[in-house]
Formats: sequence, C-alpha cells, structure tokens
Amino acid sequence: MRSIQHIFLATGIFLLLGNASHAKGSEQPLYVISPNGIYEFVVIPSEETADIIQFSVIQRGETVIKPSTLGLLAKEMNFSGPFSVEKVERRSVDQEWTTSFGERSVIPDQYNEMTVHLKGGTVLINLIVRTYNEGVAFAYEIPEQSGIKQLRIDDELVSYRFAQDHKVWSTPPRMRNKLTAQGRYRKIPLTQLEAGAERPLVVECGEGRIIALAEAALVDYARISYTSDPEMPLAILSSLDGRMSNAKQNKVSGAMHGGRSASAKASVKLPFRSPWRVIMMAESPGELLENNYLILNLNEPNAIKDTSWIMPGKVLRETTLTTEGGLRAIDFVAANGMQYVHFDAGWYGHEMDESSDATTITLDPKRSKGPFDIEKIMTHAKERGVRVMLYVNRRALEKQLDELLPLYQEWGISGIKFGFVRVGDQDATAWMHEAIRKAAAHKMVVNVHDEYRPTGYSRIYPNLLTQEGIRGDEESVSNEHTLITMFTRMLAGAADNTVCYYNSRVDEKMGSHASQLAKTVCLFSPLQFLFWYDRPAESPDKIDGLWGDTKHIGNEPELEFFRQVPTTWDETRVLTAEIAEIGVIARRKETDWYVGGINGPTARDVAVDFSFLEPGVTYQATLYTDDENIKTRTRVKINSQELTAASRITIPLKANNGFAMRLEKQL
Repeated sequence: MRSIQHIFLATGIFLLLGNASHAKGSEQPLYVISPNGIYEFVVIPSEETADIIQFSVIQRGETVIKPSTLGLLAKEMNFSGPFSVEKVERRSVDQEWTTSFGERSVIPDQYNEMTVHLKGGTVLINLIVRTYNEGVAFAYEIPEQSGIKQLRIDDELVSYRFAQDHKVWSTPPRMRNKLTAQGRYRKIPLTQLEAGAERPLVVECGEGRIIALAEAALVDYARISYTSDPEMPLAILSSLDGRMSNAKQNKVSGAMHGGRSASAKASVKLPFRSPWRVIMMAESPGELLENNYLILNLNEPNAIKDTSWIMPGKVLRETTLTTEGGLRAIDFVAANGMQYVHFDAGWYGHEMDESSDATTITLDPKRSKGPFDIEKIMTHAKERGVRVMLYVNRRALEKQLDELLPLYQEWGISGIKFGFVRVGDQDATAWMHEAIRKAAAHKMVVNVHDEYRPTGYSRIYPNLLTQEGIRGDEESVSNEHTLITMFTRMLAGAADNTVCYYNSRVDEKMGSHASQLAKTVCLFSPLQFLFWYDRPAESPDKIDGLWGDTKHIGNEPELEFFRQVPTTWDETRVLTAEIAEIGVIARRKETDWYVGGINGPTARDVAVDFSFLEPGVTYQATLYTDDENIKTRTRVKINSQELTAASRITIPLKANNGFAMRLEKQL
C-alpha cells in the first residue's frame, strides 16, 4: 500500500482498483472486451491482499498494462476495504453522431460497458469501465451515502504498470516560471518521467503497440498529470493538481506559479462521477491520431440546439492595432477566402495590468499609438461579411466577464481569445468551462490560449473551437518538434498553432514554406491562424517590434492553397506517421481532398498511395513543394497532374521540407 509519507496525508481513504472481480463473493475475473475483440479491460480480486482490487489491459491476447491500481484518498469516507462486488451491470452501445466542427463529420461511438458496484464496510463506490475499438476508459462514481453530501478528495493516484522500461514522449517537468503544456517534448524511458508530464502521454509499448494515457470529460475537477511511480518499478503514476495558493503570473511567459495544496485537491457533491481515465490504444501513431475522437465520445452530446452561428474559419491577426490597419485587414480577409480578423493584446491597455479595463478602447502605447476606432472597424467588417475576434487576458475576464459578453455582443464581436488562463486546479477548471458556457449564451466562439489542453468539452459546447496547449510556430519550432506534436498533443484535439508564413524564423529555424502550407492540414484547428506576424500589403507599417519580425503579405502563387483549404473536415486519413521523423495526412471536405506532408531532419523520398480516393474518379491534383530555383520570396514550386485511386507517386523531400496538395474531384 502506498505510504502516507508519499501522499503527504495524515489520514485518508484508499481505494485500489485493478485486475478485478466477478460477482458477490466470487474470485473470478471480470472482462470487458471491445466490440472488435482486440482490447480487453480485466478486473480481478488480488490473491495477495484482500483489500486490493486491480486492473490490467490486454491487446490481441498480450498484456500491455500489467495489474495496476487506482487509489482514492479523501477525508469524510473510509475506503480502506476489503471491498466486495455487490453487483455487475453490463450494456453495449452502437451508434454514431455528426458534427460540423471536427476532423470527421460522422463519428462512430461503439463500446461495451461494465459497471462494478463495490462495497467496503458501509462505503459504496462504483467502477465504470468502457472498451472501445479505439481503446479503453474507466471512471468511478461515489453515490450519496451515510448522510454525506459533500466530499473532499485529497488525491487520486493511478499507477499504470508495464513489463519494460518503455519510451514515453513527455513534456517538461513542472518548474517555477516554466510552461509545460507548451514545452519541448522529450523521448525518455518511463522510469525517468518527472512530475507534471502533460496528457496525452504517449507510451511506445513495442512493435505494433502504442498507447496514450489521457483524460476526458474534465469539467469541474482537478486535472491529472504524470510522473514515474517512486513506489512501483516500471510504473507511471497519475495524480491530481492541488489548489494553487499565493498564485502569481510571470508577465512575460504567462506561467503561473505559487504553492499547490497536497490535500483537499477537489471538493465534490455526491453523487459524483470522476472524469474518464483514458488509455488510447493502437498499432501505430497514425492510428492513434485517426481515432482521437475517443476523447470526444467520452463527453456528453452537444448542448447547443442551434449551432448555425458557430463559424469555423481562417484568421488574420491584425498587428498594428490601428483603424487603418483594421480596415485593410478586413479587406484582405474578405478578398482571400478567410473569415476572421483578430485584434490581439494591447487594445484595452496593458494586458497584465490589473487595472486595465476591457470595456474600453484604451491602447497600450507600447503596442500602438492609434487611433483605433472600433465602431468604424465593426461597421466595415459587417459590410464585408467578415467576423471580428478580440483578445482578452484572464485578469479582465475573471473580473468583468458578465459585463464584457453583452457589451461585445452589442459591438458585433463574434469571438474571444482567452489569454494566459489559469489551469490545473478545480477552481480554474470550473471557471474556464463556465466562461465557455456563458460565451455560448452570447453567441461567441472561444479560443483558449496558453496552457489549457482539451479533454473533449468542445463536443458539449462546440463554440469552443480551438485552444493552445501547444508549442506552436510563435515559439519557432522545428519540423521535428511539429512532428512530435502531431502524434502526441494532437491526440487531445484541436490546437491553435499560429502559422507564421512570412516571418524570417521560417527560413532560419522552422523548416520551409511548403511545410508551413502543410501545417494547415496536419495540425487540426477549426480556427486556423494563417498569418500570425504578417499584414496585408496596404496595411500601415508596424515599427514597435513587440510582435517580432512583421512583413507584408505578398502575392506568391501558392497562397491559393491558403485561400482554398478548409478548417474542418468530413474524413481524415493518416498516410505516414513516424513520430519526430515524417508525417503525411489526407483530409476530405465534401468531394475534394487535401494532403499535408512534413519532413523531419532526414532527407527522404516519400511514397504517397492514393487508394483513399473514390474509385473510378479522376482528380486534378495541385502539388506545392519547396524548390530553391523558384524566384519568389518563398520558393514554392507548383505542379499539376491528374490522379486516381490507383495512382502512386514519390515526392523527394529534403531535410525539414514538406509538401501540400489539393485534389479536386473532376465531374
């Protein structure tokens, strides 16, 4: 049993769930098998210790996760065991649902479910297990009992045991003034995993076996993170984030720091069901990504009856914060197949200043000398059919949200980017999702920035179109890092990568312009920022330098790809996937396909098989590749040819290059 010293508690509750039970008084295992028969979640009473119940996970008859434990510590109830199985309930679900905001428009939702009712003394708790064709998930629920209606949970500790010291793809450890969800990934042995590793956590379990430990349906609870288990060899331990006290925020990076409580990490009303603890499973990284809708399936259905006002689209960040800059940005968006102009930090004062008032137009002089006439800008946007988003830092949001939303709706604003939000503890999590619900009531889309990572809430409130929680292009990431992101962070859902097309960092650090084009396909986001630092040719100069190397957008021929590419999809196929090495993804919108390919540090010939195309149909393919002989700023070559489902082509790619392709169905 885990020591009291390790969990920093003087008293507590401990519930251990793992390879587990059958019926009351029985020692037989309980199996839940996925609809396709590939995955099994096994619950068996331990023969060694009467008060321990364990779980294991099997793929094609081979144990991937050895007998493992779930520990729950709280104050008002004593789950010290032993536990008996009082009842087992089973059901199967075979359905599908549709969405206009995802990586596919029709999402299968098939699973077998088992609920195990457990009793230890006078304490009742239920373990709910689901097995999908895409992996397995479990949650626990605590009924109201013994007159207890409110429960303080000190921690939840899940120890996932493995047979070997597998490699994991981890974000950095939690450190003062450091961002973890936006940090650099490392491939390390699981025994070297340090506290605070983000979810999803990808574990390479050998040939044909790859999993991702993840979380779903986190709405009003503390998030989990991972570390190596100090008390169990070859195990990964998850625990809850404690409540933050004396919180301060770095005014440059936005990183929150302060003390975290080691007890009372969550307070819940009974009956209570925990978020889902998810084990995404596949035979390859590409299959994991194709099946990432598992996270959405573990959330409740859409709560917004009329979603017609929710508009995905492509976004231009206006960098000058001037009236003239805003008008020219609106004209550019209207003329180039885009949907939004976004005004970022500085329009209502210094974003990190507690006194800044987001109900006013009060320019931060370090960002802009003005003028900034929002009324004139909004009138022009309405005339051109362009939507406008505003950035608001969490300081103003937390103080003024109920005042801001109706005001912005009156102005005609269509969306808000939440900046430098608090994440992790229950209070931050609950506030965030309440704010998203309030935004929906005022018909505003939301883009949550900085450390927030999704757990599927966009299924319930699809006005949450995207979020950060990614080390994106504004961090000058290499293609190698983007290729890690594609098959780790992107398992959680949409990510706002912020393409920096003309910025000098593209040539100096980030690969190539063709791989920038490819990112709009490879990195899913219903709000796709295309020109993070760039401004239209007619826009005034920006000379403050606070937003880096800003350049005017040109008229290079390959910009036609940006004008055409959608931001939501009807179908997604991963054609090639090697984490950190190479990634090729094909996505369909209606009858046309788009393909993005990103190459890492090794030159290679990439074979593309087009058997995903509709048989018997010809497609006009336009291919965009890097070519130093092209005499433009961006040196992107464009070729066209006809392709069918029987076609196979090979694309030579230099190190850190990429390609993009549009395939138009010929009628």
